[in-house]
Amino acid sequence: MAEKHFLEQTKYTKEFIIPYLKEHISLLKNMNVLEIGCAEAGLLSVFDELKCKTTGIELSPHRAQFAREKNQNSKIIEGDITSEEIVPLINDKFDLIIMREVIEHLHNKENALLNIDKLLNKDGYLFITFPPQYSPFAGHQQIGRTKLSKIPYLHLLPVNVLNLLTKKMNEREDFVDEIKLNYSTGMAINRFEKLITPFNYKIIQKDLYLFRPIYSQRYGLPIVKIPGIPLIKEAISFGYEILFIKSY
Repeated sequence: MAEKHFLEQTKYTKEFIIPYLKEHISLLKNMNVLEIGCAEAGLLSVFDELKCKTTGIELSPHRAQFAREKNQNSKIIEGDITSEEIVPLINDKFDLIIMREVIEHLHNKENALLNIDKLLNKDGYLFITFPPQYSPFAGHQQIGRTKLSKIPYLHLLPVNVLNLLTKKMNEREDFVDEIKLNYSTGMAINRFEKLITPFNYKIIQKDLYLFRPIYSQRYGLPIVKIPGIPLIKEAISFGYEILFIKSY
């Protein structure tokens, strides 16, 4: 499974992330790149091919170990971006920081953003993506093994209703706890924009997706963007992606 994830990350980075970044960043080669929540580090392997210096932070010990084995040129750190020790542990500054599908799982999002700012060079780039908290599958119910995994907005139902459904459908025992945890730590778009505003980063590109680019790779769906209409964007957007530059 780890190898499958690594290959998916590599393919997605080559087919979408690199072309996307090249539209907005004049030179990707030889950059100092940090990925937060690097998992198996397929993304970092692609940046290594571009002669970039690469570093990854990963909370899971076994994923961090796999990443080290697959990326011997990368510095892989087992750690938590929200911790006070992470900045001195990394002991570096970066031209590009990428955090994809991570911030919605963090309990202390404020600390994470403060640490990221300390790690980002002046004129450095920050690329963040996440599924909005009130979006159809923000509970990550796709972890389920039954038809419940395909029902949108399931995470918004009361716990007692979810418990009845999971029992009736013979769903995995931890299903309700998992999707409710994902919902409770989730990130709403408006909240994110309030948290990031004090840093005075300049927005280079911001996109809201009905069908995110990763869905094109996984399910063969077309990439569909939607306008940022207040309230509606929180409920129907499957993905929020934003690229900043630190211009101070």
